[in-house]
This record gives sequence, structure tokens and C-alpha cells, in this order.
Amino acid sequence: MTTETTTETTTETHSTDVIVVGGGNAGFCAAHAAALRGRRVAILEKGSESDAGGNSYYTAGATRISHGGLDDLADLVEPDERHEATHVPPYTAEEYAADLRRVTDGRNDPGLTEVLVTESASTVRWLNQLGVRYRLMYERQAYEREDGTWHFWGGLHVGNVDGGVGLIHDHTRIARRLGVDLHYATVVTELLVERGRVVGVRGTRGGAPFTMRGDSIVLAAGGFEANAGLRRQYLGEQWEHAIVRGTPNNTGELLVEALRIGAARGGDWASAHSVQWDGRFPGNESNRELTNRLTRQSYPLGIIVNADGRRFLDEGADFRNYTYAKYGKRILEQPGGIAFQIFDASLRPLLRPEEYEMPGISVERADTVEELAARLGVDVDGVVATVKTFNDSIDTSRRFQPTVKDGRKAATTPPKSNWAAAIDTPPFYGYPVRCGITFTFGGLRSDTHGRVLDERGTTIPGLFVCGEMLGGLFSENYPGGTGLAAGMVFGRRAGALA
Repeated sequence: MTTETTTETTTETHSTDVIVVGGGNAGFCAAHAAALRGRRVAILEKGSESDAGGNSYYTAGATRISHGGLDDLADLVEPDERHEATHVPPYTAEEYAADLRRVTDGRNDPGLTEVLVTESASTVRWLNQLGVRYRLMYERQAYEREDGTWHFWGGLHVGNVDGGVGLIHDHTRIARRLGVDLHYATVVTELLVERGRVVGVRGTRGGAPFTMRGDSIVLAAGGFEANAGLRRQYLGEQWEHAIVRGTPNNTGELLVEALRIGAARGGDWASAHSVQWDGRFPGNESNRELTNRLTRQSYPLGIIVNADGRRFLDEGADFRNYTYAKYGKRILEQPGGIAFQIFDASLRPLLRPEEYEMPGISVERADTVEELAARLGVDVDGVVATVKTFNDSIDTSRRFQPTVKDGRKAATTPPKSNWAAAIDTPPFYGYPVRCGITFTFGGLRSDTHGRVLDERGTTIPGLFVCGEMLGGLFSENYPGGTGLAAGMVFGRRAGALA
């Protein structure tokens, strides 16, 4: 990389072959792919070195791929003594595609979907060969049965060693080994266009003016979830009150800049990935120590009530992997934007320890439902009536089985379609939850190689997109683990051409 300083403007000017804007999972994948082709690559990361990694750092590392079962995954995941007593059902590309269609009501782009479901496994193996470490996610995606065997469920089985923190650590180590230049605290504000081609970027590094020119620019700088104004504009007024789960750096200015130079919008700009998030923990926004531990995702086992003590959704509509990313919005719509997950003593041991045994977790415990409601600040009569109606409506002819859709239904309003278990054994536990926004689904339109398109469907020379900035795969909801997988697949594809 060559560097010169223009004294008249005191602007530091650099040049390289490939500029990747954003140092999260997708950006790193693009950088690796380009560097392996012998290209000179620079990653421009908005965060400082101590708060880099984008949203990827805050994830649990869950990555949805198609596979043929445990034997097919054995060479990919880290050894574990539990493997011999583990059942991992196969997950085909056809199932993957069907899940995407189902949870988005068919609003997923078919071309992008086909690439994702057919290349997810090979891309993860490519990363593993480079040095990204994977494991089976026992604590999140499996239950131990009475006979000592472990059974996985929900199509999502593989994750990063040490979660998102480990993912970014591995990516950074690989990038440095491949000779990628990492520029931290670099804020890109402008795309440079000459004769219709994007030829560079302008912004600041460490607060000083900064320009970099390159043959190709890959946009991987995330969505607009950390920008309250853009959330209000595109998602709705109530979204101003959502809690930002991940990086505070994804504020959407580069999306706006890409639209300014002629890029077309892609995907659903009116919806977002949002989950149930600890509602009363004092440091519940962009927490780099607890990261994903602030989520509360064992809700299919219990019930959720609002401040009036009423249930308002089907907690057991599907496996958690297929409902959790849309239920944050439902929480936001409740009085005060808050709700409460309720479990009894028989269910409490099944809750995910990494989340429900988090240090300082917001929880109330009581020996009666009435006392629990009072401690939570919920309408007592409402909760008591809800719990009684729920308990009385359970189909006890079916066995409670958390690793399958057991059809054990509570025939109340709204119904609970699976995993209905009576809330009747003291002590009782209540967890306040609010809406935690993860990322926005709207982005830029591209072809299947990440080349950004304009409104006519023509590629914008020199400009690529991947990660959360790529629109078209998700709408209203998504299957868990698909975000990291998509970032890897389309990041690699963009880097292979850039």
C-alpha cells in the first residue's frame, strides 16, 4: 500500500486493490477471499481495535448450514466426548430453502436463497481450513434425555468456538496472516465516483481526513439498527425505543450514501431482526462483556404475559430458531414495551444456563403466582386468571418433548401449539423482557455475486455489498443462524470477484 499526504488539505491518501468497509464476519470473508487471489486488501473498520467486529462480535456464533448429520460434521467441529452419545439430524439444502420461504412468507429472493443454501456448508469448511474454529452447540441446540443421549433440534447445530468473540478473533488472526491491512477507527462517509465507476472512499481515520482509492469497494458496514432516526423513518415510531443489542456503530450512513450515488434498495426496509432482551439489566445495550447472554430464548417452554397479565402470542408456534427474531417486535407493541417470561420450578432446570444464569440477571422469584406478579409489577388478577386458564386448557394426553414439535397444546387464546406445561410448581420465576434489535432486513440490491445494482438492474462498476447491507434474503423473520451464514457466503463471493 502506498501513502501520501496532501499538505494543502492535510488529507491522508492511500491506494490499494480492494477496499472492504466494515470489519465484521462478512467483511472479513470478503477480505480473505480477495487476499487469497493475490489482491492487496484493506479493511476499514469504524470501531477502534478494542470495540471492533461489528454485530458479529455480539453473536453466539450460531451458523446455519446444510449437512448430512453428525458423521458429515465430524471433521468440521471440535472433538467432544459427548459426540458418541449424540444424535444430529441431517439438514438438507431443500429443508433450508423451505425454512427461509416459510418464515419470510415467500418474500426471500430465490436467487440469493439458492446460493446461500447450496454454498453455506462449503463456505464454512473453507473458513475452517483457514483457521475458523467450530463446534456443536450443545448448550443452545440440544437437550440431554434420561438415557444420557443428546438430541439436537431446529436445523441449527454448528457454532463458533467462543461464540462471536472467538469468530472475530479467528478472522482477525487469519486476515493478518494473509497480509490484509486493518485500519481501525476509520469512518467512511463518502463513495468516490468517476465516470460512473466507484473508485474509492473518503472519511476520517482517528478523526483526521482520510481518502483511499481502489479497484473495488466492498460494503460490509451493517444496517441502520443503531440509528434511532432511521429506525423511526423506516420501521415506525415505536422502534425508537428498541434496545440496540450489538454494535453502536451500525448507523446506516453508508447505506444512505450508496443510495445517493444510484444504488437500488433491496429487501424489506420496514422490518428487522429483534428478540426478547433483558428488560431491566442496567447495562443492557451494546454490552461487550455479556454480548448475547442478555437474550432470553427459552420462552417456548413457559408463557409470556404483558403488563396486564395477558398472553399475546403463541410461545410454542415453532422451534425457537424460527420465531425468536420476530417476537421482539411483538414485545415492543405491548403496553410500556415490556413483557414477562414465566416459568415454574419444573421448567426452570431446562432454561439455557448461559442466559438465565447470567450475572445480575433481571429475575423475580416467588412462592405463589400472586406474589410473583406483584414483584414484577404486573396486574395480579390478570396473571392469576391467565395461568389458571392456560393450565386448565393443556392437552395432557401428549407427552412433553422439547426436542420435537410434540403437539402438546394449550387450547386457549392465543393457543400454545407445542410444549405446553402447567405453571403450577413453586417457586415461580419471572423474567422481564424488552425488544432488542439485532439488524435491519433492508439493504442494497445486488446480483448473486454481491455486485450492487441500480434501479435499472445494471451493476454499478467497482461496488460490491455483503452482510447486513445486502437486502433480499429476510423479511419480518428469519431462521436462526442464517445471518452469519449469509455474511460468509456472500462475503466470500464478493471477495472472489473484487
